Amino acid sequence: MNKARKAELVEEIKENLQNSTAVYLVDYRGINVADINQLRREFRKEGVKYKVYKNTLLSRAIDEVGGYDKLKDLLVGMTGIVFADENFVAPAKIIRDYYKQNEKLAFKGGYIESDFYDESALEMLASMPTKEEVMASIVGSIASPASGIVGALNAVVRDIVSLVDEISKKKAA
Repeated sequence: MNKARKAELVEEIKENLQNSTAVYLVDYRGINVADINQLRREFRKEGVKYKVYKNTLLSRAIDEVGGYDKLKDLLVGMTGIVFADENFVAPAKIIRDYYKQNEKLAFKGGYIESDFYDESALEMLASMPTKEEVMASIVGSIASPASGIVGALNAVVRDIVSLVDEISKKKAA
């Protein structure tokens, strides 16, 4: 690989680091090409990028960007990197589920915003609700009182209608 290509890749890594809210490092040792392609599809479905770069290029990009120093110690062996934007929980869920099924794709560690999480935090990260789940919960909470008010108003109207009906029956008799 020539110097120009290396510089181009370092710039690509830096751009991904700067535009991501979360970065996960995984050890992809022992995973075949078909499984890696399936994982990439799952990541892509969630709007997440999965890439494999040389550890030296990752290290250089981390140095230039700053703020991801604890990742440098994890750049050993076969390292894949996951870049997440808004949906920072999805990669943790995908990594955890794949690891449980195959005991491969081990989580090494990562950053969410500026907080570092080591390999022991994967289960906690994967159990967090996604953005869509939080939004659905909020909408449900907001809609619940509104539907209660609508039900109460309907009950009042129903009672008035039945009262008017009773009065009209008495006057007719």
